[in-house]
Amino acid sequence: MQKTFELGSARITPEIIFAVAHRKTTVTFGKKSREAVEKSHAFLLNELKSGKTHYGVNTGFGLLSNVKIAPQDLVQLQLNIIRSHSAGLGEPIAPELARAMVFLRAADLSQGFSGVSAALIERLILILNSGAVPCIPEQGSVGASGDLAPLAHLALLLIGEGFAYNDGKKITGAELNSKLGVKILPIGPKEGLALINGTQFMSAHAALNLIHSEHLLDLADVVGAMTVEALRGTDAAFEPEIHEVKPHPGQALVAERIRGFLKSDGAKSGIAQSHKDCGKVQDPYSLRCMPQVHGASREAIAFVRQTIEREINSVTDNPLVFADREKIISGGNFHGQYLAMAMDLLAIAMAEMASISEQRVAKLVNPALSDLPAFLAKNGGLNSGLMIVHYAAASIVSENKTLCHPAVVDSIPTSADKEDHVSMGAWGARKAMRVVNNVRRVLAIEILAATQGIEFLRPLKSSRKLEKFHATVRAKVPAIEQDRIFANDLETLEKMIREFEFQEMIS
Repeated sequence: MQKTFELGSARITPEIIFAVAHRKTTVTFGKKSREAVEKSHAFLLNELKSGKTHYGVNTGFGLLSNVKIAPQDLVQLQLNIIRSHSAGLGEPIAPELARAMVFLRAADLSQGFSGVSAALIERLILILNSGAVPCIPEQGSVGASGDLAPLAHLALLLIGEGFAYNDGKKITGAELNSKLGVKILPIGPKEGLALINGTQFMSAHAALNLIHSEHLLDLADVVGAMTVEALRGTDAAFEPEIHEVKPHPGQALVAERIRGFLKSDGAKSGIAQSHKDCGKVQDPYSLRCMPQVHGASREAIAFVRQTIEREINSVTDNPLVFADREKIISGGNFHGQYLAMAMDLLAIAMAEMASISEQRVAKLVNPALSDLPAFLAKNGGLNSGLMIVHYAAASIVSENKTLCHPAVVDSIPTSADKEDHVSMGAWGARKAMRVVNNVRRVLAIEILAATQGIEFLRPLKSSRKLEKFHATVRAKVPAIEQDRIFANDLETLEKMIREFEFQEMIS
């Protein structure tokens, strides 16, 4: 059943954004928010009648802020900024990201500090709930004076220009308005600027990156535990005493989770029992140090969540209208520094998950370390097994190393040096998404390898939880009897991960 979220009724969470972005939740305009918006709008109009000068309302923008705009040109000023700032390039962002942007912009404006009309917010909500997807190019924002170019492309739809996707077809803004049964929205003073001044391109990416990252962190614990079983490793490294004397909460949590997967019935699995007297003292770091490595990434992502949750509930417009205090103040809430740093950290934290996973795969395919057939191949020589599948993991991990160069340290002055420090958070968020996608692929490779490793230990069984996970994989990816096109298996596993098909058994 589809749910409804009322703007102003509660704080926004990444989960709400994810639900709206994937059309599982519709949005309404709450009464309290509407009243705040109407009050702010009325105050702004009164300020204009008094003849006062306010940036972006009756002045030019950026370096041109010293140019006073005549009253008869105020509407044209707002139309001009939407059109001139629609300078994005590249492929359109994914539909779920575009919908998240519309939602977040409406939510920001609905707080009543931007001076816009209630009708403008209603139009954003109408577009969002209709299922239409704004066509927003991926390039063009430096993440400082808001995500100006991406948000301008979104704003074009309100004035009957630009493009959107409706039922999979690309249509013009004018055609979208016609399909929605509405006329082109009259743009009032400041409304063009308010539509494009904000961090919603960054925050849309950030919220969806976070949801997928947290899922991958949970998955990595389960897959790592299965690799321990396939390699007949020891569970000693996960005993609680070790983690009590290095009390990082993420580390303790991961150790507890891995213990639970390895001993889901309170006792060692059949596989573990089979090698209890093997004499092996300790395993490679990629197995033994999972609590320390996975745990550090978990704590980093927890910090990222905190940053994102603050940002998505913030007002990121400029200037801000404080009707209760009878003030209009120019500031810099549009600057994306917080999100930029958070996305760089997320990329690093998630890249480490792929890095340690790839090393576990390396151990699985190396007979000198695994005591399993080389490359997990039956009839090796005739069959190459997972030789090149491991190459793929190695290539992706190295790609992540480049993608983890921080974007936020690469400020570049813009707007004739008026905007002299920028966050580059838009690129940081985009490349973080590439890292997250890469981690998903490496974990898909480890799943393929670990489940195949278990096949060579049959008829021995793993724990109940790991056997359930193994069976879920086998329902769509059969055991490897001979060489086949492994890209097909990896695509299937990647899709299963992306669509949260393992959610219940890894939480």
